[in-house]
Amino acid sequence: MLDKSVNTTRCMGWSMAEVKTEQTELIGASQLAKACNVSKQVIQYYLMLGLIKETQRTAGGHRRFKPDIVTRVKLIRRLNNSGYTLRDIREMFLKER
Repeated sequence: MLDKSVNTTRCMGWSMAEVKTEQTELIGASQLAKACNVSKQVIQYYLMLGLIKETQRTAGGHRRFKPDIVTRVKLIRRLNNSGYTLRDIREMFLKER
């Protein structure tokens, strides 16, 4: 019997259940901001400075991030609160690559 809670419609070789699973693994900017206890503007500012990168955008233009970016934003906040400038932090991340 088919589980009615899972949409198994096929689209270009992918089931919609698979597509939905992939999308739920990403979080939005608001969710990211809330998880890091910062404002959405802080997330936008970090994006502008190149400290973080979005994973993808939705059809409506909303930014989506991998959940592990939460750790990076929290690290940026800790370093910044410890006296490092955002420029210093960016340079550290660039050297890390």
